[in-house]
Amino acid sequence: MGTRMTRVKRVFAGFSSQTLYIMLLHESLSKQISVSFYEVYNRLGYGFLEKVYQNALYFELKDRGFEVIAQRRCTVFYKGKEVGEYFSDITINGIIILELKACKKLNKKHELQLQNYLKASSIELGFLLNFGHKPEFRRIVFQTITTLKYIQNF
Repeated sequence: MGTRMTRVKRVFAGFSSQTLYIMLLHESLSKQISVSFYEVYNRLGYGFLEKVYQNALYFELKDRGFEVIAQRRCTVFYKGKEVGEYFSDITINGIIILELKACKKLNKKHELQLQNYLKASSIELGFLLNFGHKPEFRRIVFQTITTLKYIQNF
């Protein structure tokens, strides 16, 4: 037991506790999302509308036993007043938002869209998934307490 802990400490040496939190947030579920994304991409390929990929990923995640909600409504408030709403493409287990795209390449605007979705909700982790010519998978963490933003490309 002590040897394993020593190895774990050595592997994570030099990382701040905040960085470790970001790296490990919903790690096993994140891996399953990645596997599901590539499963759908490899089977359908490139060229369909976003809605086709959303439906396929919805069923893939459901088949893996996750609680999946498509087009979940989220209300945006300003000083206690409702000022708008958005609908997340897919929400998993109430703790992860998936924003799907079917475009040539992801850009900063897509990242900001997901960051705003995370900011407006109580959810800290989101994935930006592009079913474009080349598949793109980005993991975005938004911590409301420290307003730390972290984007990880795969």
